[in-house]
Amino acid sequence: MHPVVRGAGALGLAAALAGGLTACQSGPVAASAKVEPTTAATTPAAPATPTATEPPTATPSAALPALPAALTAQRPGWQACPAPSAAQGGGQAPGAPWECATVKAPLDYAEPDGSGVDLALIRLPATGGQPRIGSLLFNFGGPGASGVATLPALAEDYADLNTRYDLVSFDPRGVGDSAGVRCLDDAATDASAAVDASPDDDAEVRALDEATAAYAHACRDNSGALLAHVDTVSAARDLDLLRQVLGDDRLHYFGFSYGTELGGVYAHLYPHTVGRLVMDAVVDPTQDPAQSSLGQAEGFQLALENFMTACAEQAGEACPTGPGGAQGTQRITTLLQGLDAAPLPAEGGRTLTQDLAVTGIAAALYSEASWNALAVGLQEALEGGAGTTLLALADAYLGRDAQGRYSNLFAANRAISCVDDRQRYTAAQVREQLPAFRQASPVFGDFAAWGLTACAGWPVAGLTDHPDVSAPGAPPIVVIGNTGDPATPYEGARAMAQGLGAGVGVTVTLRGQGHGGYDTGNACLKQAVDQYLLDGVVPADGTTCS
Repeated sequence: MHPVVRGAGALGLAAALAGGLTACQSGPVAASAKVEPTTAATTPAAPATPTATEPPTATPSAALPALPAALTAQRPGWQACPAPSAAQGGGQAPGAPWECATVKAPLDYAEPDGSGVDLALIRLPATGGQPRIGSLLFNFGGPGASGVATLPALAEDYADLNTRYDLVSFDPRGVGDSAGVRCLDDAATDASAAVDASPDDDAEVRALDEATAAYAHACRDNSGALLAHVDTVSAARDLDLLRQVLGDDRLHYFGFSYGTELGGVYAHLYPHTVGRLVMDAVVDPTQDPAQSSLGQAEGFQLALENFMTACAEQAGEACPTGPGGAQGTQRITTLLQGLDAAPLPAEGGRTLTQDLAVTGIAAALYSEASWNALAVGLQEALEGGAGTTLLALADAYLGRDAQGRYSNLFAANRAISCVDDRQRYTAAQVREQLPAFRQASPVFGDFAAWGLTACAGWPVAGLTDHPDVSAPGAPPIVVIGNTGDPATPYEGARAMAQGLGAGVGVTVTLRGQGHGGYDTGNACLKQAVDQYLLDGVVPADGTTCS
């Protein structure tokens, strides 16, 4: 089963790949990523009543009751961080000077004195030596990525920003340890690999529909009323509550992938409390899920072709995809067709299915740093008849650890996407669009198209057709687009900048590869962003780095 992923948290993926694939070396397509659950034993309990049927409509801030001082006057009780939970993705405790805390937010902002959710936070205090600006909040995308688990893994990239900011991240509502959405258990998630996510006949379509319905029912039964309140508007209101709790007059924010949509919604709701705000790997706020998914299919195909070209240049005839282009694509599609009938063996008695192979290939296209692992995995599958490396790539993307435990990344992803997006797609509608998706990508097209059915039968209705990111009165916001981005194609950055409004959206272009720009190490881009965040120097609109 596949959710429509609006930007799959590539930074968290990169951290997972760096930590989990060293043995493979000689890190949805985003829309083709398999949904996966968390277990009740490792996830904070959601509100118990499984009666969510219709989410509240988003209402302007002025129309909402004022938050009580019991919420706005909270101060985090910072203490040593525990190891990330299974729901957050597991791993080691980050150690000093990292600090963790929880902050309470209302489940429903229309009833701020009612039930609440505890938001998990992590902080790296400013290193000092220069005047402190405040807190810089990070969201690493998904939706569904645990900021508490991801920020320590990537903090070295933000060391210069840490001189003047406390680096702060959080698990958004429904994610990780912030009342993480619960659906299937780990064993049931593994079993879902047997469901063909790119059905070839009516029987397989029925099986996919049945699996989608079963997943929705499991989420309803295990997460209940929470499902109606994990929308992006509520998460943006959480950001403003966190701003107040952290003691900042303005929100300084760095959002990646889906985090750019969250930042855009925040700017729309609270334009006059926007501080220095950066968007990287930008979601196109004007597209519906079908348009977004089609764009991702094209983006991942382009990234795959770029990989194959580089592989051929570096390895010649030893490259598993040969000279690339149509011939390389044919080698991969032939491999995938074979896997549809006969999965390949992998370590631990597991198998690499067609679905998992596509997920593994897509995962490696998020960053040039993972291209070597992709070459190894394809060679292993095409020439060695084994699927261990591609399966490891897929596991890293899906949040599956060596013990077979899943984080709640994709359970949260589906829940957030389905409550945000009003559209519900049927199998008949997907069939109508399949030719366009297949033309966009022979490798990823079918998976991206069938992923559109993920919200069919979801137990709560979607809120909007498009997020509203218009932010008149906000200060300049830096919007970064990478021309080689597979998951959030470059055009999304221009659409976001235009949506924010004249004088607000400032576009910076990176001519590069991978999902996002700042963490690629490009010195030009880093300088432009750092000068903005540290010194308030807004880059010229249209600045280009290569």
